[in-house]
Amino acid sequence: MSAEPIAPTADPTLVGTTATKAERTGFSVPWRFILNRVLFYVFTAWAAITINFFIPRMMKGDAVSSFMARSQGQLTPAAEKALRLMFGLDSSVPLWRQYLDYWGMLLRGDLGVSISTGMAPVSEAIASALPWTLGLVGTATVISFAVGTGLGAVIGWKRGSRLDALVPVTTFLGTVPYFWFGLIFIAIFSSALGWFPAGHAYEVGVEPGWNGEFIGQVLSHAALPVLTIVIASLGGWVLGMRNMMLTVLDEDYITVAQAKGMPNRRVLWRYAARNAVLPQIQSFALSLGFIVGGTIVMEMVFSYPGIGLLLLNATSAKDYALMQGIFLVLVLAVLVANIIADVVYAVLDPRTRQTES
Repeated sequence: MSAEPIAPTADPTLVGTTATKAERTGFSVPWRFILNRVLFYVFTAWAAITINFFIPRMMKGDAVSSFMARSQGQLTPAAEKALRLMFGLDSSVPLWRQYLDYWGMLLRGDLGVSISTGMAPVSEAIASALPWTLGLVGTATVISFAVGTGLGAVIGWKRGSRLDALVPVTTFLGTVPYFWFGLIFIAIFSSALGWFPAGHAYEVGVEPGWNGEFIGQVLSHAALPVLTIVIASLGGWVLGMRNMMLTVLDEDYITVAQAKGMPNRRVLWRYAARNAVLPQIQSFALSLGFIVGGTIVMEMVFSYPGIGLLLLNATSAKDYALMQGIFLVLVLAVLVANIIADVVYAVLDPRTRQTES
């Protein structure tokens, strides 16, 4: 979608046009627009699931061969054949038949059995790891987006001030890999100062539950990973919002709003920031979708039991079922996030509603 700034619709007198009530409120979204986007994403989901099925089978080796190697000859050939039948890896079954069986399992809500987690259902393995990633990476992403976008708007509004010095600083921090920040924070705040734990989601022996001790453990263990993600990702939000603000501030409706004597705060947030934030919304939607995938390296550094670490273990074990289950959840999360972003974009951008209606 176009990132070109638009004149706000909340006050039509600024642009000299007459707006309908729906345009002034900004909450009219044509159903045809939503339907077109949903159909597009349904097709995208089918393509992604199809690719998700074939790519693991193009890899060298498979989960059963890896499992047999780890068993060191303790399993018989008959057991190997049974495992291949169980996981749909029997070479005697045509690939197209495996593909149809895979779709049949998905339609039944069956993601299969994970060979790398002790034959546990894939849905249970994902369900146990997903909340940790959503809580950790989701919180960090929302914080970095809110802080970075707000800071970028203020820096752009006060262009030429000392605040411009924050842009290269945050941009430089954004080029540093996650794991470097993680290792530095562990060395300083955990090893040297002892303020925060170095890893894991909570201490051994603590019983999970909705109680003060467990919640405190979770918050203290999540502090360093959240700080790592926020600092490493802040620069992109600041730079993107600041650049869009510089473009929006040159528009005529900003000049007219200021000439009418409107308070600077209202012009900044009601008109300039509202239009400049549109490209940020699409990026934020993608970030929300990829929250499900987590950050594998970060979870490795902090030994955090999230979905990223689970995906890494599944890849190492060539666990097709678990890999496909995780990729499926990731794809669906990205698609849903983009659908929501499209709707929000249509609410904020009247041109979208007009072209799709």
